Amino acid sequence: MDMLINGTASHAADDTWIDVTNPATGENIDRVPNGSQDEVNAAVEAADAAFAGWSDKTMRERGMFLYHAAGLIRRDYKDLGRLLTTEQGKPIREATDEVRGCANILEYYASIAGQPAGESVSLGKSGDCMVNRVPLGVCGAIIPWNMPVIIMGWKVGPALLAGNTLVLKPASATPLTNLKIAGLLQEAGLPAGVLNVVTGSGESAGAALVRHKKIKKLSFTGNCATGKKIREMAGSHLSSLTLELGGSDPMIVMADADIDKAVEGALRGRFYNAGQICTAVKRLFLHEKIADEFMQKLTAKLEGMKVGNGLLPHIDMGPLNSSEQLARTVSVVDSTREREEGTVRSGGCRLTGTGFDNGFFYSPTLIADVAPDAAILQDEVFGPVLPVVTVPDLASAIREANRSKYGLGASVWTKDLGTVKQVYRDIHAGIVWVNRHLTVPPEVPFGGTEESGIGRENGFKAIDSYTQSKTLYLGW
Repeated sequence: MDMLINGTASHAADDTWIDVTNPATGENIDRVPNGSQDEVNAAVEAADAAFAGWSDKTMRERGMFLYHAAGLIRRDYKDLGRLLTTEQGKPIREATDEVRGCANILEYYASIAGQPAGESVSLGKSGDCMVNRVPLGVCGAIIPWNMPVIIMGWKVGPALLAGNTLVLKPASATPLTNLKIAGLLQEAGLPAGVLNVVTGSGESAGAALVRHKKIKKLSFTGNCATGKKIREMAGSHLSSLTLELGGSDPMIVMADADIDKAVEGALRGRFYNAGQICTAVKRLFLHEKIADEFMQKLTAKLEGMKVGNGLLPHIDMGPLNSSEQLARTVSVVDSTREREEGTVRSGGCRLTGTGFDNGFFYSPTLIADVAPDAAILQDEVFGPVLPVVTVPDLASAIREANRSKYGLGASVWTKDLGTVKQVYRDIHAGIVWVNRHLTVPPEVPFGGTEESGIGRENGFKAIDSYTQSKTLYLGW
């Protein structure tokens, strides 16, 4: 597998490679070059050379390329989904849904391409003023491994539609599907240099991209520690920085909630993609009146889940993406046991033996009676582990939910509008769901507060972040 730069293949300058591993088997399935400063420089120069021609096109013209690419993604969604499952681990159903979700995102941005941007202001006898939104120039994007295809759409769609060119670095663990989709954008007629993909590690290609003086905006999705380093490294050359740095989303279930619907919400919200989602339900707060019933139903659901290789039929949950992720999950559950900070009600072990081979499988895990100050509630747990806290009332639920340093998403499950208003007002989160969790359509601005990052993706907010205002003052 070669690195796509300006629509052509290139080997890494130092001829080193990164293996791509199937997390269900532990086997290496491919390799990609570990791009260095030279590859990043080449990609940025290609993007810089393409900028003038691309930005001169109308937004509608740029949108048509996205629309045609979306059609090609839909054409190949089964093959792309299979590739995504093979490198990332998620069940094939989730993988194909993610691929079609990427197509949906590109179609959305194509659909808003004809809508005017900017404003005009009459200044009376002093003249008139016209304010337009203009592209920034060459932008950079760094993609995570957990939802690489959806997040590629989040970054490519608004950046290109706004008239920028883009250098994209996929996660070193999951670059293959991103490269295939970049190829489909090329097949759709995207001019050379408009989108450039450089594979490599964060230490090599990622750092070089962040520091490059011609990058005007960088959008990064990943962990908090890396995001903080990027903010320090970026310097003054960046016009804009978007950081989506994960979260520890609370799910609050009140006594008047539809219990069965909330149980399904907790099941999907925590264990979708083996819990490896920034906006997954990571802390469950149950009102004491319904806690026992809820736990009984959720435990039964967990024990009926089928875990295995995502390419097999009827799999509910695949492996964790890497041995490192597996080790972190094992550690957090084991330490919770040792500290007696919660009781494992279901799961709580690595899965081995027949059917699990050398993969990175962990059982769906439910931990009850978690102490409010338990370590598992303070840090982001990126795996299929759900800690549960029982609360006596809404005020207690909000107070405990806000003890986290994160503020990405939150959900409340209730039939009472007053409860909804109170949670929306008081909870620390960039998005609050009511009687659902996880859903983020491309129309909806998405981002966090606190240590969950800065900036917003999706919708017109994303377009704004990839542009700057330019004023024309007509002094008649």
